[in-house]
Amino acid sequence: MRTDAEWQASLSPEAYRVLRRAGTEAPGASPYEHPSADRDGVYRCVGCDAELFRAEDQFDSGTGWPSFSDRATRDAVVVRTDFKLLFPRREATCANCGGHLGHVFRDGPATTGQRWCINGAALTLDEDPPTP
Repeated sequence: MRTDAEWQASLSPEAYRVLRRAGTEAPGASPYEHPSADRDGVYRCVGCDAELFRAEDQFDSGTGWPSFSDRATRDAVVVRTDFKLLFPRREATCANCGGHLGHVFRDGPATTGQRWCINGAALTLDEDPPTP
């Protein structure tokens, strides 16, 4: 596992603040906020390159953050209860490196009912993933 100094050296200041300090980027700050019909591929953790979400599961939630109806695989993202605000929330973290990604809400599309509200600073888009 990397030390804090190694994380700081390997990430942008914003990615470090989000992934390692559980920060939240400003709404509308991510280039991934709105899905694109010509955007295909997988979204990976900017910290460890683990596959987290698929572009096909992205939708425009109108919230200001990239939103997905589901994670790439059940084991890709860990969900735990976050009590940092006055009410409990469901925090999403990378299962591989433990980096903070965002939160999961129960107001998503009918297919899953979930909205994975993810900080774009925690993601990188791989538009040419290897085929399984």
